Amino acid sequence: MACLGVFVAYLPVTTVSVSLPAIQRALGASTSQLSWVSDAFVLPMAALILTTGVWGDVHGRKRVFQTGMALCALGAAISLMSDTVQWLWAGQAFSGLGAAALLPTTLALISHAVPDHRERGKYIGLWAMALMGSLAVGSLIAGVLLEHVAWRWIFLLPIPVSLVVLVVAAFLLPDSRAPHGRRLDWPGQISAAVAVTAVVYGVIEGGADGFGEPAVVTALVLGVVAAAVFVVVERRSASPMLDLALFRSPAFTATALVAMISFLGLIGFFFVLSLYFGMVQHLTTIEAALRMVMVTGVSLLAGLPVGRLMHRVSPRVLITTGLVLAAGAMFLLTDVDAHTSYVSIAWRLALLGLGMGAVITPMTASAVSSVPYQLAGMAAAGNNAFRQLGGALGPAVLGALLTTRALDALPGRLTDAGVPAEASARVLDTAREQGLGAVAGLRLDAATGPALSALGDSFLDGMRLCLTVSASLALLAALACAVLLRPAAKQAAPASPATEEPPARLASVPVS
Repeated sequence: MACLGVFVAYLPVTTVSVSLPAIQRALGASTSQLSWVSDAFVLPMAALILTTGVWGDVHGRKRVFQTGMALCALGAAISLMSDTVQWLWAGQAFSGLGAAALLPTTLALISHAVPDHRERGKYIGLWAMALMGSLAVGSLIAGVLLEHVAWRWIFLLPIPVSLVVLVVAAFLLPDSRAPHGRRLDWPGQISAAVAVTAVVYGVIEGGADGFGEPAVVTALVLGVVAAAVFVVVERRSASPMLDLALFRSPAFTATALVAMISFLGLIGFFFVLSLYFGMVQHLTTIEAALRMVMVTGVSLLAGLPVGRLMHRVSPRVLITTGLVLAAGAMFLLTDVDAHTSYVSIAWRLALLGLGMGAVITPMTASAVSSVPYQLAGMAAAGNNAFRQLGGALGPAVLGALLTTRALDALPGRLTDAGVPAEASARVLDTAREQGLGAVAGLRLDAATGPALSALGDSFLDGMRLCLTVSASLALLAALACAVLLRPAAKQAAPASPATEEPPARLASVPVS
């Protein structure tokens, strides 16, 4: 049930990513509006994932699991019926709320059922494979559907799957909770949600309108202030949503950093890569999906042997190696252009997938195993929260970098392509006001071909910057992992799941 839950939770990630060009054409969305299509899903996950973890501890994980499945079905139904980008945002937001309920709950269910942290790693490996399987299958589903029907039908599958799992869970899923000493931390939740939302909003709108705009500056300042308030509140709370003493464990700190950076790069990379396939290479959705599945499919295939290697090879070695491979793959992708063949790009994407496959399973298992057993739920929720924060910032940060660099390069590219001044002015005005994708709809007579060629070249300039930044962040995360991640100290014998000890406020956390 945990694997089914995380499969449904992550299904919208790549189904939407690979469909972005089709959504942009159908709804006339700008680049920043497209960023919100992705972020409307991952933002609620990042903002509320800690709260849903506590809610499961207090009110029962089975109930939260079922609520998450219901919200995923509702969100998919709204997205399926949407005819404007605003309604699509709403549907994505409900799906994100459902995913926020499912992610910490599914890991907590595994921790409850398998208290031995060494044995638990095998099941967390299966959980991670289900996550990557969802990403792999999602792109293929979208590719096949968009060849035959409208884009909105990509949201059909989560509805029956969610409803069936919801019913089956009512009969087969055992409940668990850790009620003693746990309660919702509303000041912490509100400050965390404000911080995440304000920062992501500021980055997206700053990339579209400029970071000097008053609304953007206000949002970023509000985000920093709210983050500071969150730290103060959590330090003083008797029942913190995220006990900051967890960060005394270098292993937890390293995995949190790796989770945020890796998903910032991965989800942001999917966003940029999807636009590259649509705007530069002019591929059909199924052609784009067959390329993107090289990342998620290889990650999925790598998950099983990596899970077995965790008992023989240090997680530090696996995660560091994976991040270095991912960084190398992204550096290699910086020389692709409009005419790069499938074979040429596929092996680089496969290398990226291999790197990610070596990261995700040991990263999650290390976060859960790096703290005492009774704090495994909080550690899992914290790791997921940082992962989703990275996922929310990915399209925002890389979308802003892509747009800014492409718009800066576009005038020179138009000049190099010999586009007349009048046509160049139309292209620039359209790109700045409606987004880069809107340029493809312009009719410029003889200048249309050169203008589209210049647009593709400027997009590639922006994409190369995004890849360089993502690769550099991956190397930074690899360095942090190599320095901070150490073999975990031997844990005390776990309590029986039937009498779980409360995750009380930490007096100390083992420096693992």
